[in-house]
Amino acid sequence: MSSSRDRLEIEFVEDPAVDLLRVLFDYGELLLADVSRLRESTTDVLLTRRLETQLQALNPWIDQDGIRRAIAAIARVSAIDLIDANEKVHTALTYGITLPHTDANGRRQDRSVRYFDFETVEKNTFEFARQVAIKGPRQEIIPDIIVYVNGIPLVVIECKSPGLSDPIGDALRQFRRYEGRDEFQGLGAPRLFEVSQISLALARDVAKSGTTATPTRFWADWRDPYPLSSDALASRLGRTPTPQDALLAGMLAPENLLDLVRNFIIFETIDGKRIKKIARYQQYVAVGRTIERIRTALRPDKRGGVIHHTQGSGKSLTMVFLAIKLRRLPEAENPRLVIVTDRTELDGQITGQFQRAGFPNPTQAESGEHLRELLSGGAGTTVLTTVHKFQSAVPKRTDVISDSPNIFVMVDEAHRTQYGALAARMRAGLPNATMIAFTGTPIDKKDRATRRVFGDYIHRYLIHQAVKDEATVPIYYEMRDARMRIHGVELESAIRRAFPELSDEEIQKLKRGTRLQEKVAGAEERVRMICQDILQHYRETIEPNGFKAQIVTVSRDVAVTYVETLRDLGAPECAVIMSTANNDSARLQRHHHSKREREDLIARFKRQNDPLKILVVCDMLLTGFDAPIEQVLYLDAPLREHTLLQAIARVNRTADGKKYGLVVDYWGDNQRISEALEMFSEDDGVLSAMRPASEKYQLLESRHRAAMRLFDNVDRNDEEACVLLLEPEDVRARFELDFQRFAEAFDMVLPDPKALEEPYLADLKWLSRIRATARRTFSDERFDARPYGAKVGELITSHLQSEGVEQLLQPTDILDPAFLRSVAELHSDEAKAARIEHAIRHEIHVHRDENPTAYSSLWEELEELISRRRTDRVSAASQLARLEEMATRSAELRSDAGGIRLSGTSGAILPLIEFRPDLDADTRREIASSIATDLEAMTQVIDWHMKEDVQRQMRRKIKEHLRTAQSDFQEMEASTAKIMDVARARFSK
Repeated sequence: MSSSRDRLEIEFVEDPAVDLLRVLFDYGELLLADVSRLRESTTDVLLTRRLETQLQALNPWIDQDGIRRAIAAIARVSAIDLIDANEKVHTALTYGITLPHTDANGRRQDRSVRYFDFETVEKNTFEFARQVAIKGPRQEIIPDIIVYVNGIPLVVIECKSPGLSDPIGDALRQFRRYEGRDEFQGLGAPRLFEVSQISLALARDVAKSGTTATPTRFWADWRDPYPLSSDALASRLGRTPTPQDALLAGMLAPENLLDLVRNFIIFETIDGKRIKKIARYQQYVAVGRTIERIRTALRPDKRGGVIHHTQGSGKSLTMVFLAIKLRRLPEAENPRLVIVTDRTELDGQITGQFQRAGFPNPTQAESGEHLRELLSGGAGTTVLTTVHKFQSAVPKRTDVISDSPNIFVMVDEAHRTQYGALAARMRAGLPNATMIAFTGTPIDKKDRATRRVFGDYIHRYLIHQAVKDEATVPIYYEMRDARMRIHGVELESAIRRAFPELSDEEIQKLKRGTRLQEKVAGAEERVRMICQDILQHYRETIEPNGFKAQIVTVSRDVAVTYVETLRDLGAPECAVIMSTANNDSARLQRHHHSKREREDLIARFKRQNDPLKILVVCDMLLTGFDAPIEQVLYLDAPLREHTLLQAIARVNRTADGKKYGLVVDYWGDNQRISEALEMFSEDDGVLSAMRPASEKYQLLESRHRAAMRLFDNVDRNDEEACVLLLEPEDVRARFELDFQRFAEAFDMVLPDPKALEEPYLADLKWLSRIRATARRTFSDERFDARPYGAKVGELITSHLQSEGVEQLLQPTDILDPAFLRSVAELHSDEAKAARIEHAIRHEIHVHRDENPTAYSSLWEELEELISRRRTDRVSAASQLARLEEMATRSAELRSDAGGIRLSGTSGAILPLIEFRPDLDADTRREIASSIATDLEAMTQVIDWHMKEDVQRQMRRKIKEHLRTAQSDFQEMEASTAKIMDVARARFSK
């Protein structure tokens, strides 16, 4: 290294680092003379005399022999290798060691020796020294900075000039030499790293952290100076913090350093090799903020929340770190911990993670009864379970398992099953538990909002942050189209000839019910064409780099077709991983694997040198499957939203030499990827518009009453009589609507245990039974297309012609703004029109009850336009323009031309009033709100909509307000009639 670069290293890296430690955190600086005075020789890594003083202060009972033994326990460790030695030292440092002791009365008893005071940080001594020489067996090493706590070297820091081309790479090579591993085997001074716990590589504008023997790709950024904010750090430094500053402040603040050593380091055995892991910053901050919330929440039900960390960023380890921290939290009072997943394979994976991390006695619940037994036991247990076991563990809402407040429930992948009856039973069984959600894709669709259920965010770590931190690799997306052509007229004739016994209506139901899209997807000619394309792409792009592939198909039948076709084409070794059933066809059963066989295949796939290169799946291995060796996912299934995100994330794990993950999509519906990625940037505004809980309970009550009203005058135990009430078709149609609305309201309240209260759940089950019986009795059952499925598949295949695979979209980074633009460019006028048409239909469906007049008019216009389109009298471009205009009008129905926005009944009334142009926005808003308030008060009269005198008063009140807004009599009459329609729609249910 030149003297110029030496100067840059010292001036821009080393000096700022020690200044920060000294000024910000009051570390003491030891000169080399001090180090010589405090240790025995240059071979010693401990500052023995400082440690003797601190051991005496922290353990006043200890004698000189005890001090000597305590020092020897971490200075002279018998171990098989460096990691084994480091683990033994870490255990001693965090838990202490036990020594025999004779008290003043001559009684012998064992006592624990503490090396640190973890509770009162000020009682420890924090120091650093620069350029300390440590003599190894053959060579001497001189780290730039060593941080000592109580004379124990906990942190080794290597500084590199920011002028180097690869300063961090140079620093990591230096650490390998210091540790005497890899190409430096037998060199260095590994004894230092038997004791040290954290290694830091600094170069001002880039800084990374690791620990003992950390592989190069696992060295990580630390971007958050938590608990300091970035602004607070800048204020205290008097300058803009560098990445180096953020790392040092976040990891070496005295409280943080001891916390990291005690609670955020674990040792795991993976593939027979013992490895050491230290938390990444997002894990540390998430756990810290969770503990803060638990400590400071004003009410027990406010202690929980959502940890949203993108897939592949280590959520399972975060759960382990949180569990370790909770175990030591005094406020948690020796807690019971419950780790909940929604799938058996995830339950096994999380259990394995806890066991590998050495977490004490995690117990996997085997059944609902076993779960209840485990949670009814004493404090301090750790239980791992699937959410489904709460079904039998809590058969009734009143079957409380435990009302203890020191139960902490951690729910993995909380966006999937945590909104329904199972989750409600979990909450009913553990009413005072703290619920903490871990998710990679929280959703806010309708009322199934992760944050509504669990509480506000505790911490978020999103996909772009993970890519920036190199915690995950970027994901590229490529679209290919397997072009197929079906002779439609000939196929229609063939179907009719094949099934002459079916009516025209049944033929149409047959085409809808036999999953034609799936039949086309699984056609042998199409699958063969795609397999040929996959093999060419894999052999040219993926296999040369030593990586593997996963293929996702639309069904198990298609998965089998894929694997058989791949083998026929001479592909590398491949296997299908799928669920099984006893009544599977012989074809499927040839590909069945036992649980052990599946586990063996998955383990082989994860091993780099194993010849198993391709896994074909349908619904398995899409979530929680961690295989860094997988670089490409070939997608031939209509996955959507969080399921699509979970599948995509299979390729984002880091691996040596892996620069990106790739998704090659053959399904073709590019709108799916756009919709899925929008979930990454969740709009907080959605939440403010959600119904409050009290309103949902009222809605549940009123819709329950409406659904049950039909059976008021009949004995409900006489189900035959109840079913006969539904014989008239119009009664049956009304009942179906009331039932659907009640079920919807019930779903809105879930997972609140209030939904399980009587009579709601029991009545919903009873109504479902009556509904099913009525359908059978009055021939309402749907046409069953299943018996015809195989033959229809054969007919489709025989009429299918291949036209080759076309690349529609070049591989593009999904986080690149150009990506969504590229996807948008794929949309033709026809496709855009179809999406807008669908959106308008949905808008009308959702809001028609609120404002029947306005939305009915929009509905009629839409139907007329579509009818004209069918007769080819409107071009695609013209239709698109009309639909875009209608979409704008639809959006404006909840605001006037002046941009006035109101919600609820006021928002429905506002666009129905033709205001005078001289009225300002505030006046218009006030008039609509006043009408809504008066109507709501007047509709409290029971059966008001059947009483003409009440409606007369309502019309009079509406006109009183309209006189302020309108002068034309005819306009006033028309507006009054429309507003009364809104009142009937909103207040008659």
